[in-house]
Amino acid sequence: FLKKRGVWPDGTAAAPVDLPVSSPTRSAFSLDVHGKGVGAIDAYWQKLIFSGRDLPPVTKATDAEVLAFVRINRGAVGYVAADTPTEGVRVIAVK
Repeated sequence: FLKKRGVWPDGTAAAPVDLPVSSPTRSAFSLDVHGKGVGAIDAYWQKLIFSGRDLPPVTKATDAEVLAFVRINRGAVGYVAADTPTEGVRVIAVK
């Protein structure tokens, strides 16, 4: 989600997808996975954008949109609230 690696081990391009900055799920994910709040992650991306080095992951408005993106894009990875139905995608629990 910080695009430190651009491909999966099989060579498929990685395609992360985020929820909006205002999402409580994004806030929890940022803290649990990155150890930083959403504001710090947003600042990270602003630096990369303004330096012309990279763009942040695609953002989708809802859990359903994240799942739809993951279903149709090979290499896509996203996160949704724990109680979201996730048929048709491989789930990895983050604890």
